[in-house]
Amino acid sequence: MSQSKMIDPFEVWKNVYDQTEAYWSKVLDENMATEEFSRGLGKILDMNLQYKKLVNDSTKAYLEQMNMPSKDDLAKLASLIINVEAKVDQIEEVVEEASFVQASQLKQNEEIKTIQNEMKKISKKMDQILELLQKQA
Repeated sequence: MSQSKMIDPFEVWKNVYDQTEAYWSKVLDENMATEEFSRGLGKILDMNLQYKKLVNDSTKAYLEQMNMPSKDDLAKLASLIINVEAKVDQIEEVVEEASFVQASQLKQNEEIKTIQNEMKKISKKMDQILELLQKQA
């Protein structure tokens, strides 16, 4: 047998696949464009939503019966924790600001005392100068 007369099974399979895919693609495209397909798909989506609601309600009832928190309970708890953290942050800011103000006031008081002491020293020196001037006169 020569090379040219041999049948390549992969080529045959590829041709069959291409023809089948083209045919079914056309058939599916035509069917998906119909109103009946849209209605059927809508019914399937409705059934899926009903099933999801049933599962959610059953799970919630089971968790309540077992005295375990549900997803909603955990979400509420997380929200409360976030609110508490925000309030703690606000309190922390107020405390820091108050401590800064207090430190600033302490520093101002120390500076005032230092100035008062300096004024007393200056006043004593002025009195001494005045006494010396009076003695000389």
